[in-house]
Amino acid sequence: MGIEIERKFLLSSALWREEISETRRIVQGYLALTGSCSVRVRIADDNATLNFKGLTIGIRRSEFEYPIPLDDARAMLGEYCDDSVIEKQRHIVEHAGHRWEVDEFAGRNKGLIVAELELNDEDERFDRPAWLGREVTGDVRYYNIALVEQPFELWADDQV
Repeated sequence: MGIEIERKFLLSSALWREEISETRRIVQGYLALTGSCSVRVRIADDNATLNFKGLTIGIRRSEFEYPIPLDDARAMLGEYCDDSVIEKQRHIVEHAGHRWEVDEFAGRNKGLIVAELELNDEDERFDRPAWLGREVTGDVRYYNIALVEQPFELWADDQV
């Protein structure tokens, strides 16, 4: 069974930009939402995947991901996702032996930047970079599937 153990944070400064080792453009859309999982299609540069992710709130969730043909992913996004897609740049930042994924959102979520760290164990220790801000792991507003329905541009200033 695929398990994702991930923590999610806001950023306190732009110093992370000095540590970027790689950047990918990501477009993703949600094909289905059930009581137990979401089904997502994603294009990251020239690679496409179909993803099933459990809806558990918190640090640990089930996740299964499979490569699919790029043309199929484009067709699914166009036919099934309409305007409800997430667009972002994913920046890879290596820090103290850990690989951070910093998502800089575009479109209706422009202005939102979130750092994610995948761990091997829920209790795994990691060095907190100076640019790391408040943890939002359990805050569902920051989940990509929530950003489709309630994009960042609609948030009130006191919701961030």
